[in-house]
Amino acid sequence: MSAELLTTVSEAVRAAGIRLLEQYSPQSRPSTGEELMAAIRRNEDLVTDQLRPALLAALPGSQWDQDEHGTGPMSAGDWWVVDPVGGNVNTVHGMIDWNVGVSLVRDGRPELAVLYAPLADELFTAVAGGGARLNGRPLAVSAKTDLTMALAGTGQAKPSREPAHARRVGAGITAMLQAALYVRMSVPVTHQLPQVAAGRMDLHWQFDNVRSHIGPVLIVQEAGGVVTHLDGSPWRIDGGAYLAAAPGLHAAALDVLSEVK
Repeated sequence: MSAELLTTVSEAVRAAGIRLLEQYSPQSRPSTGEELMAAIRRNEDLVTDQLRPALLAALPGSQWDQDEHGTGPMSAGDWWVVDPVGGNVNTVHGMIDWNVGVSLVRDGRPELAVLYAPLADELFTAVAGGGARLNGRPLAVSAKTDLTMALAGTGQAKPSREPAHARRVGAGITAMLQAALYVRMSVPVTHQLPQVAAGRMDLHWQFDNVRSHIGPVLIVQEAGGVVTHLDGSPWRIDGGAYLAAAPGLHAAALDVLSEVK
């Protein structure tokens, strides 16, 4: 993956994030479902209108996938997987945890990731085999080895009231509360995973595995984190529940979560 392509993508993602920041208001408070959905669509359209032409031009022949909640295998070729506003619900309620994220998937494998958090002015990048960086500085996951001292997290990939899934999420949180220092349940997942890559958090697990996670998972991996499914197999785009953790904590956290059904 060329340095020129990473630079081009980084500049495009940063520009889209800055454009969205210009529209962002900490006083935003949608009061109806119609207002909420309209605000979400406006944000997505604003980012997409800026990113799509820039990314498709940067890599001729590439294709576009904006289904951030999509699952399963991906077709051959180069695909830009875009999460226009990670944490869009937070954005339209005036909260601070939101970002713009892009990953490049080539023949079913993540190759490049860029995620920009405009309010913090933090640009996370990763290239497969080339490491991960935050504002150009190399990233490294936590060096902790004691799970009782770990900052753990999980979240919702998308809104769901499915009873079995809710029970499993609750059981996972309950189990981890008894093992880790504390557990953070928040959205977006695309905010928590880069915190693991930066060593600010120590582990993150998910019972769902959707397109928007691809880039942040690559960032964790390239920062030295271990990402597997709950049976211990290596993380795959088309896999299910997974754990992303610092190497010294992964086995212990996996033991906790492998018992959650």
